[in-house]
Amino acid sequence: MVTVKDLAKMEDLLLKGNAACAGCPIGVALRTTLKALGRKTIMFVPACCTSVVQGIGPGAAISVPLFNTAFETAASVASGAAAAAEILGKDVTILAWAGDGGTYDIGLQAISGAAERGDNVLYICYNNQMYSNTGIQRSGATPLGAWTTTTWTGKTEHMKDMGMILIAHRVPYVAATSVGYPDDIYEKVKKAKEKKGFRYIDILAPCPPGWRFPSDMTIRLGRLAIETGFWLLYEYEDGELRFNGYTKLVAEGKREFKPVEEFLRLQDRFRHLFEPKRRDDILEEIQRWIKERFEWYLSLAKI
Repeated sequence: MVTVKDLAKMEDLLLKGNAACAGCPIGVALRTTLKALGRKTIMFVPACCTSVVQGIGPGAAISVPLFNTAFETAASVASGAAAAAEILGKDVTILAWAGDGGTYDIGLQAISGAAERGDNVLYICYNNQMYSNTGIQRSGATPLGAWTTTTWTGKTEHMKDMGMILIAHRVPYVAATSVGYPDDIYEKVKKAKEKKGFRYIDILAPCPPGWRFPSDMTIRLGRLAIETGFWLLYEYEDGELRFNGYTKLVAEGKREFKPVEEFLRLQDRFRHLFEPKRRDDILEEIQRWIKERFEWYLSLAKI
């Protein structure tokens, strides 16, 4: 297993001084991903925060070839590149890198098509649970109760389960991870790199301006999401679902999930659930959903 100290010694393909916000999770997620994939990678990026972080010409902050696509087409454009790479005999990783808006919603049709065809694409969603680049609007990944600029009183629906949607496509590899655990990101990306066909990784990416928390708490919230069961660490590989890290310890009965309030209270996007009047109905529903979802995953998993 790689350690954070090991990661610090590897070549950095996301350059310093880029346009990311303070505390931006892309710095952790993309930097770690590129360390796992190396220079022989071609990125396809739709409209999202990374299209800002990558830099404004003639400069660039990402040291691998990168092609910007329309919002909904990252997977389909990457599919074309994968076909070309195969025809030309090029040994490269085709990486589609997108936010949750371009993945869970606008890009879903292209993703489903690429997954069904088994195109040789690694698709990674850095999931900050909203359309942050366009103004913090709700997406299909936004959780119940969360404030956004289009859900002023809190979203009234639970988030989609994109991982399960891709598992239903029977692709070779699906994984969920979090910026709270760069070592877990690295190991899962490294494993996905070695597989052929369509692979999908969902990285939970707490966003300071969108989730409304101080910029020094990104990693802490990335870990609390796992420790409360709000987000799970798992892999689906060759037809088997397995848990990782803290999620695995809970599944084995060696740990328990913390109350989800410990995670929610640190984000002002959920402040209206606590003041001026406590919304026990929504808080209890979120906690119930966490329990129900984990039990469902547990019934499918090979621990």
